[in-house]
Amino acid sequence: MRYLLLLLMAVVFSTVTIAQSNPVLVTPAWLQEHKQDKNLVILQSNFLRLDFEREHIPGARFLWPDWLGAHSPEGKFNAPDLATARKTLQLLGINQNTQVVLVYTRTDLTITARMFLTLEHLGLFGKISLLDGGLEEWKKAGLSVETGASPTVTKGNIEPKYQQLLVDKNYVQQALTGTGKMVVDARLKRFYDGDVTGNPRDGHITGAFNLPYPDLIDSTTKFKSVQQLSNYFNAVNNDKKREMIGYCFIGQTASVLYLAGRILGYPMKIYDGSLQEWSRLPELPMEKTRQ
Repeated sequence: MRYLLLLLMAVVFSTVTIAQSNPVLVTPAWLQEHKQDKNLVILQSNFLRLDFEREHIPGARFLWPDWLGAHSPEGKFNAPDLATARKTLQLLGINQNTQVVLVYTRTDLTITARMFLTLEHLGLFGKISLLDGGLEEWKKAGLSVETGASPTVTKGNIEPKYQQLLVDKNYVQQALTGTGKMVVDARLKRFYDGDVTGNPRDGHITGAFNLPYPDLIDSTTKFKSVQQLSNYFNAVNNDKKREMIGYCFIGQTASVLYLAGRILGYPMKIYDGSLQEWSRLPELPMEKTRQ
């Protein structure tokens, strides 16, 4: 009995250690040190396979954003259905115990942040990291890149399950009437205030706060310091137990807000329909800060 108890404690300790070893952001030095780890998979996000084959981190696998950001008649960047997600992730060699490091190229942070959110939504919560500064930061550190096709990998065994990190309009409506949650607009303040956007209605969801995602990153698309991020978040929510539901135009740039909240330890979700849906439903409340 005592042996079984000790074995159980060892398993629990090991699980906690693994969970704690997955930082939300990693540096080039961290990735260089850990890239040969048995369960670590590097996914480099590129819009074209050609760009990946021209330049990528050694050992990285090609991730086309549209594989995990399905477009449909219902909207852009929907979460993939579980069958599609299962096929995609298993072909990428993702297992239940895989730690993923996402790499973005040039200034493509927002779409890769959406990949981060989607992977966590599909059941890899706490197992995803982002290379801060992406491929450009890797090269600035003097680390090598390689050319060629994505490597052939052993099929993974992951069985994705939705974690309800992407929520719908009903969830947002309920959050607006309660006290334990808040809704946050991640767009530039001028759009929050009411500048014309091309949507059926302009302005913001009534009762939503504004925390523009560009404020959270610097000119090189690296995230600002934890202290700076804390200052921005505290201005709208200084209670880390209060859930924040972000939105934007289509659910892409708000993913940067999601990532920043995860860095700070806030409970985060994203309204997937965002204003592409909300603005088209006249019964849902919107307001402008200025006319």
